[in-house]
Amino acid sequence: MKADQIRALIAQSPASLTGNAVGFCVLVGVFFPLAHPAVLGGWVAAVTLLWLLRLGHWWRYRQRERAGTLDDATLLGWVRSYVVLVLLQGAQWGAAVWLFWHLGTPYHRLALILVAYAYTLGAVQLLVTQGKVFNAFISLILVPTIARIVSDRSEPFHWQLALVLSVIFVATLVIGRTHRSALAQAISLKARTDQLAAQLRVEKAAADEARRAAEAASRAKTQFFAAASHDLRQPLHAMGLFAEALRQRIRDPEVASLVNSINESVDALEGLFGELLDITRIDSGGVDVNPHPVRMKEVFTRLRLHFEPLAFEKGLALSFHGDHRVAHTDPLLLERILRNLVSNAIRYTEDGGVLVSCRQRGQRLLVQVWDSGIGVSEAALPRIFEEFYQVHTSRPLEAHHRKGLGLGLAIVKRLADLLQAPLTVRSRVDRGTVFSLELPVGIEQRRVERDITRSKAALGLTLNGRRMVVVEDEAAVREGLVVLLQAWGAQVDAFETVEAVQAWTAQPGTPQPDLLIVDYRLPAGTTGLDALAVLRARWPQAQLPAIVVTGSSLGGHEDESATHDFHLLIKPVLPNKLRAMIAFKLGMR
Repeated sequence: MKADQIRALIAQSPASLTGNAVGFCVLVGVFFPLAHPAVLGGWVAAVTLLWLLRLGHWWRYRQRERAGTLDDATLLGWVRSYVVLVLLQGAQWGAAVWLFWHLGTPYHRLALILVAYAYTLGAVQLLVTQGKVFNAFISLILVPTIARIVSDRSEPFHWQLALVLSVIFVATLVIGRTHRSALAQAISLKARTDQLAAQLRVEKAAADEARRAAEAASRAKTQFFAAASHDLRQPLHAMGLFAEALRQRIRDPEVASLVNSINESVDALEGLFGELLDITRIDSGGVDVNPHPVRMKEVFTRLRLHFEPLAFEKGLALSFHGDHRVAHTDPLLLERILRNLVSNAIRYTEDGGVLVSCRQRGQRLLVQVWDSGIGVSEAALPRIFEEFYQVHTSRPLEAHHRKGLGLGLAIVKRLADLLQAPLTVRSRVDRGTVFSLELPVGIEQRRVERDITRSKAALGLTLNGRRMVVVEDEAAVREGLVVLLQAWGAQVDAFETVEAVQAWTAQPGTPQPDLLIVDYRLPAGTTGLDALAVLRARWPQAQLPAIVVTGSSLGGHEDESATHDFHLLIKPVLPNKLRAMIAFKLGMR
């Protein structure tokens, strides 16, 4: 017997002693008027003595247990004495049946049987874990009882009563065995549960460690994206500027063709670089969805700010309808989807224009991007959202119809899935394409409108005589931008820091610039917005147009562009995009 089982067995002594005291009182109360005083007195004395011995046994055990002097070897001696006392107590109840059976009426004998059997049932709970002790205990009670009933020839049905009690005896043995088996199974399950719990704690600790490692990897990945979005774009940006500046200065057609090829490669590399970063961020769970009411006017305004110069340069009409609608979605992800779709629409449209519309259909909004471009064949439509799939057209594509990795529409589809917004497409070759996105209707919130547009007059077709201010901390990018702008005929004042801009504006007779081109991130914790504030404070009535260039593709600058009245370009800025933006800001074609 295990030490834990011995302790649990002896710990039940108070309950057992209480039950014996109750049964003792019942029998004395029933047979006191009937039994011979000597017989009753002898039985009472034996029962009392045995009860006191068990009480003393339990009390001494408790004191030793509290003192911590009971080891496993000592416990074995305690359980032996405990079993002896319990069996003697069972024998005293079997003796009570022999002593008091012939007294009183059949009701007195029924009471005697019930008290005796009550102790056998109590033993099921207290002694069932010890099979041999349990069987011996109930046998010491019921076997003398059955024998006494058989020997009582004064009762006409004594044989039948003895048979019934024998069946009850066997049933009690079976009940005890079943209960013991169930208890053993429960103990086994508990042990298994404890083992699994310990294993789970180990696995949880490992999972926590893995989670911490994953979080550290996620932070490192975020830092990589930040570096890739800014630092890795810088040399690509500078290379494009230098290549365009070189093209402006050469006259040899073959060399010019090579420079054009460099420009096209840089353009393609820019798009592929952005797509790879986007698809990696989506797959790695680096894109959070934060839906809330979004006024489509704000989204459309930012799209107009970004794409109107490109459409303007190609002679396309870029229109927006339904800007009074309100959607319930994530504005950044919605804008990222529409940016990809509008960019594709402008790229593959030569005549006509692009329309972005928003219409209500029941409790949903239908946001669509229409174009009058080259279209997609019906056979290719089911696959255009697949990664790395590129549509094959029946006629050769123009140079500016860049065929990259085929990730642009895959990104659109994944972002739409994140928003739980169904995305569909229809197209006809040489007629155009329409992409449709379904969004839930949002509740409009009151807010102050900001007028972020202002008219610009056409100032001419060249940059000759135009003065530009460039604020850029990267020497290679600054030099490339200066060389390119000078090749286009502009006069350029270039600065590295906000302090240098302040010193320049403080000089008397400083000429007023026509356009400001500033980098967003500048040294000493300053930004291009600080440079804009200094320059515009110097000429407060001029409303100087501005372009802010940033290497971060993580977004968040669009609201600033509305507040501070500038257009945003993401590095690397290809010369054709820069030229289109400058022409748009100055009202030139």
